[in-house]
Amino acid sequence: MKASELPKAEIVSKIKLDLESYLGEKMKLRANIGRCKIIEREGILKETHPNLFIITVEEEEERTRLVSYSYVDVLTKTVELTNPANGENIVSWLQ
Repeated sequence: MKASELPKAEIVSKIKLDLESYLGEKMKLRANIGRCKIIEREGILKETHPNLFIITVEEEEERTRLVSYSYVDVLTKTVELTNPANGENIVSWLQ
């Protein structure tokens, strides 16, 4: 079944379940933060919650920062999560 055939609530739940299997793993984050600004960082998926997930992002000068996004951000492709080793989208079924 295609993602477009599922109810939106089920899609969000499936995204959450998929991300839970990547807890503690490194991933590449690409986020559109508006006004033609896109950030790309690598980080580790730290936590998943009912409505959002948290990634520890590596910053300059060996600092880290926690960033959070909602599962709807992944659904709307505002946030893209890929495997840094092979470049595959983590929720490839969504395309």
